[in-house]
Amino acid sequence: MSVQSDSSSKIELLSPCGSWESFTAAIQAGCNAVYFGIEQLNMRSQSSINFTVDDLEKISAIAKKNKIRTYITLNTIVYDHDLKLMETIVDKAKACHIDAIIASDHAVMAYAKKVAMPVHISTQANITNISTVEFYAHFADVMVMARELTLEQVKQIVREIQRRQITGPSGNLIKIEIFGHGALCMAVSGKCYLSLHSNFASANRGACIQNCRKTYTVIDKEDGNELEIDNEYIMSAKDLCTIDFLDKIADTGISVLKIEGRGRSVDYVYTATKCYREAIDAIEQGTYTKEKVEQWKTELATVFNRGFWDGYYLGKKMGEWNDEYGSKATKKKIYIGKGLKYFAKNEIGEFQMESHALTIGDEFLISGPTTGLLQGTVTELRVNDQKQDSVKKGDVFSFPIKSKIRSSDKLYKIVPAK
Repeated sequence: MSVQSDSSSKIELLSPCGSWESFTAAIQAGCNAVYFGIEQLNMRSQSSINFTVDDLEKISAIAKKNKIRTYITLNTIVYDHDLKLMETIVDKAKACHIDAIIASDHAVMAYAKKVAMPVHISTQANITNISTVEFYAHFADVMVMARELTLEQVKQIVREIQRRQITGPSGNLIKIEIFGHGALCMAVSGKCYLSLHSNFASANRGACIQNCRKTYTVIDKEDGNELEIDNEYIMSAKDLCTIDFLDKIADTGISVLKIEGRGRSVDYVYTATKCYREAIDAIEQGTYTKEKVEQWKTELATVFNRGFWDGYYLGKKMGEWNDEYGSKATKKKIYIGKGLKYFAKNEIGEFQMESHALTIGDEFLISGPTTGLLQGTVTELRVNDQKQDSVKKGDVFSFPIKSKIRSSDKLYKIVPAK
């Protein structure tokens, strides 16, 4: 008798959360699950606003209310002095009904297995073959493949799991997860030592200072000639984008598609989640088209990105590198003010203008821990209940918005990036 997987045919969309704003926005945009860091034992310990063990109960309650799953990234290398903290995090996660721990260190896997806490194997474990899948099946039900595999290799691993009926601790067939969108590292699945060498800041402890994103010169040690690398950041890979061949990814039989980006902004999390949610649904419904793909790629280009390429999945290239520093987003947000209050009866938000100006017809974005992300176009502006064409620094003003805003919310104006 075959062992059945406990998942439906639809791919689980897994979104990053580096803040309460991103957590709320990911839910709004349609994720099936979120992953996030706790304390310092995660691979984004320096670049995102990590949660604490005291936040877990609230995270779990919000997730259960919205019927999404929660995964903690406890995926750094672990030293002896980290063991007590690691055990505290795992114990608290289990007590708060967090769905799984994402791990690469065997100490984490062993302790989680001891206390019956579900484990997902991190991409940092560099799983590239079916024998390694069989080894980790003693610890985990879900495994993230190394990011350097082709889709054909991923498909073969999924096929072998089904053929060999490889099950995890739950008794269900092993699920395979891959990255679908976001930053790529020049090192094999993030195993990089550059920042440790240069600044004693280990990327494998979540403290990467991103040496690879900088410009360099090359010096000939024999004659001293110095060359500047022209037009390429030779170690800085473009961002992964798979939305234009997501149907091929679905055909591999994977169970989870992960969006990278716990260190990125709330609008990135919202936009990436929204686009991939729509794309996954379109594949399920048979409405996935080139026209929709172009629209999704246009939307994805509006938020932080270093340019897009297809990674290693299609087996075409060894790498595509940036030709400039920073983001290539087509739009950027400018902070202009903060929320004051919301008048629910009239669906009006009131704000304090702190910088720049806002004019009818401008695009706006509002973000906050509970609000998540709201965006739209300004259709009306009022100061002291008098209609205005624009507002300036110092004004207390209002405009129509259908969703509640809060005093902790930030207001941005969206403008072309160049």
